[in-house]
Amino acid sequence: MSLAGGNGTQLYYEVHGNGPAVLFVHGSGGHHASWWQQVTVLRDDYTVITMDLRGFGCSRWDGDHDSAAFPGDIIAVLDAVAAGGGPDRTVLVGQSIGAAAALRAALDRPDRASGVVLAHSLGGLRHPELAALVKADRAAAEKLPVIDRLLTPEFRAQRPDLAFLFRQMGTFNTAKMADLRNLGSDGPTLEELTAAPFPLLLLAGEKDAVLSPGTIHRAGELLPRARVEIVPGAPHSMYWETPSLFNEAVGRFLADVTAAQATRA
Repeated sequence: MSLAGGNGTQLYYEVHGNGPAVLFVHGSGGHHASWWQQVTVLRDDYTVITMDLRGFGCSRWDGDHDSAAFPGDIIAVLDAVAAGGGPDRTVLVGQSIGAAAALRAALDRPDRASGVVLAHSLGGLRHPELAALVKADRAAAEKLPVIDRLLTPEFRAQRPDLAFLFRQMGTFNTAKMADLRNLGSDGPTLEELTAAPFPLLLLAGEKDAVLSPGTIHRAGELLPRARVEIVPGAPHSMYWETPSLFNEAVGRFLADVTAAQATRA
């Protein structure tokens, strides 16, 4: 357990394992412990970093909350890890709302980012056609109960224990949805993202009720340098419901990033 930040902000983060680094950034109902099914799988080969954005888990802040500060929170943790002798560059994996913060952090500090995974999100990408598609997806999702957007009914019936734990995770957070109002307000343009010096993976599930595979595929067409992976049978919270599929997809990307870095070295 470590703390980063300053000026009234305490950002909780953990570092596990050794090797090339990967940082997981949680969604609106999560925190650092949400990644328990990823840390134990990846820590033998990678330095796995988990953190709590301000208002989530064990992190705290003074004054008014603004999710526009999330990218700075991520950068503070990356800087602290590097200052402590950890890797200088990291693959950032952002889940849902965490994706926009992770992408902006990587663009603001490309010296810290070796790659970005946008899991179930376009990371606030500013583009009129994509914005319309995302809006339509969201409108369809809002017709469903919140839990149906995140986990499939089949999973909840088969694993009521993990479905219960999933719900309980959010009770550790003090940030509310209203506090996320500025999230993604400074999202990148296609041109900015195309020029980014790091590889990008657009990762989503076939059964994602929040962001459709069609929207992801269209983003991939507009970002020809990005890798697109739609995982069959996976829902919005793939990392939780089908962790082996999520871990395999992220692991493939990590292996490719690591191999590319070794070639350049």
